Amino acid sequence: MSESVHTVTGMTCGHCAGAVTEEISRIDGVSDVAVDLPTGRVTITSATPVALDDVRAAVAEAGYELVG
Repeated sequence: MSESVHTVTGMTCGHCAGAVTEEISRIDGVSDVAVDLPTGRVTITSATPVALDDVRAAVAEAGYELVG
């Protein structure tokens, strides 16, 4: 298992967190997505490491921005 932590800007409510979770969950191999709304931290658990570009694209599809 692999775990990565990212920061997403612009999320302000549960709907925001749900949209980000839904899009990231669509990435192949992702088994869990945990969003900490107050900090914007998103923890992704997956079978193998997830490419940063895939995470960035999923977050953008949800309408938000990945920091860094």
